[in-house]
Amino acid sequence: MLEVNGVTGGYANIPVLKDVNFQVGDGQLVGLIGLNGAGKSTTIKEIIGLLTPYQGQILIDGDSLLTNSESYRKKIGFIPETPSLYEELTLKEHLEVVAMAYDLEWKVAFAGAERLLKLFRLNEKLDWFPVQFSKGMKQKVMIICAFMVEPSLLIVDEPFLGLDPVAIQDLIDLLAEEKQKGTSILMSTHVLDSAEKMCDSFIVLHHGQVLAAGDLTALRQQFGKEDASFNDIYLGLTQEGVGA
Repeated sequence: MLEVNGVTGGYANIPVLKDVNFQVGDGQLVGLIGLNGAGKSTTIKEIIGLLTPYQGQILIDGDSLLTNSESYRKKIGFIPETPSLYEELTLKEHLEVVAMAYDLEWKVAFAGAERLLKLFRLNEKLDWFPVQFSKGMKQKVMIICAFMVEPSLLIVDEPFLGLDPVAIQDLIDLLAEEKQKGTSILMSTHVLDSAEKMCDSFIVLHHGQVLAAGDLTALRQQFGKEDASFNDIYLGLTQEGVGA
């Protein structure tokens, strides 16, 4: 379980997040929703440890970066919005680096990655370098690296960008499998129709604060829109100038 408790934080002493509170339970997929600048990327950076909160606490399965940084970091699988690969390393070498970073036994880790390599049609490209990959192929490498560590918390940031329709469905199926395993999943996306179908609940950020939280039924009740889609609720909040 991910717990974000009273987090205030940001960059260079300029707070972006202001007393943010939410949880992502085991086997739950939660959508992190907001306009550009709402604080989604900052929230993710605070969770993965690229930023340190001014105030508050972030826990994964009871561990924090302050109490047990190694255990905390090994619990996270992260799929960034923009693929980030080492140009001098082959695909296989990227997988080896991930295995070493997470202290995984290589044969076991690679056996787990093989199914994903075949699924995304990269099993015959282990000796390829990133320069030979399309953007979509690079994104698939990031997905494989995140899933092969079998994380307790999976963070996916705009995961569908650059993927073809077949790969999008493959990723949706993988996320469903992870939920069945009990993995906590936090997904930031602007594709609201997909979010409504996939997410168990939502965190709506606005100006670094949680404007609304809960499943679609709770949000409909909160805003008095009983039959509205999540997209309708989101657009309504935005047009009113109070939502994200």
